[in-house]
Amino acid sequence: MDRIGIIRTEAQRLADVLSETDPDVRCPTCPDWNAADLLWHLTEVHYFWAGILARNVCSEADLAFVEQSKPARPTTVADLLVLRDKATAALLRQLEELDDHAVRWSWWAPDQTVGFTRRMQTYEATMHRVDAELAAGLPISAITAEVAAGAVDHAVDVMWGWQPADTTHEPHAVVEFLGSDTGQRWLVEVGRAGDWPRAVRARDTATPTATARGPVADLALWTWGRGGEVELSGAPESLTALSAVVSNGVQ
Repeated sequence: MDRIGIIRTEAQRLADVLSETDPDVRCPTCPDWNAADLLWHLTEVHYFWAGILARNVCSEADLAFVEQSKPARPTTVADLLVLRDKATAALLRQLEELDDHAVRWSWWAPDQTVGFTRRMQTYEATMHRVDAELAAGLPISAITAEVAAGAVDHAVDVMWGWQPADTTHEPHAVVEFLGSDTGQRWLVEVGRAGDWPRAVRARDTATPTATARGPVADLALWTWGRGGEVELSGAPESLTALSAVVSNGVQ
C-alpha cells in the first residue's frame, strides 16, 4: 500500500472540498466541529505527528514541547489551507525518510513505532476526507478495498481496543464481519472494560452469535462511524453489545 500517496491524496481532497464549503457548516459525523474546525484538526494532527517523528520523541515527557511548537490557528480559511499544505508536507517528509521499525512515541502503548503513525494517518486522512464530503453534502468518494480492509483492521485492533487503566475486559459476544465483495472475514469479541465499550479480536475457533455483512468499503465506514450500508443479523443481545462499541464512535 502506498500510504504516503494515500495520505497526500486524501488530505488534498479534504482541503479541496473544504475550500468550497461554508466554514460554519456542521460536520454530521463530527458534530462538535464545523467545516473550518475539521480543516484545522487535520492541519494540527499533521503538524503534531510530524513533530513527533522529526524530534525523535520516544516518551510522553517531550509531548508538551511538540504541542507548543505547533503554529496558532489562522483566522481565515485561505490561511488555514496554506497551513494545511505545509503541515501535510512536513508529515510526509518524515514518513519518506523514516523506517517503520524506528522507535517513536504513540498513544497506542503496544506499538511505539513510525509504522503505527504511518498506518494511523492513512486511515485518519481517509475518514476525515469522508467527513469533509459529508459536511459539504457531496457523495462519498471511493475507498479502495485494500485501504478499507486496513481501516477495519485498525478500528478493531486499535480504535476499539483501547482499555481504561485498572479495568478488565468483559466479553459479551462474538460477531463475524463479512466483506460481501471480497470474502474477507473478521471475528470480533465485543464487550466492556469498566464502563467503556470495547472490542478485541476473537479466536479463530470462536463461534459468532451475530453477523455484520456488507461491501468492505461500507464495513470500513461503519466501523469508523461514517455510515456505510451494513446488514446486521443475529442474537439481539449480541447486536446490542456491538452497537455500544460502534456508537462509542471514532473521531
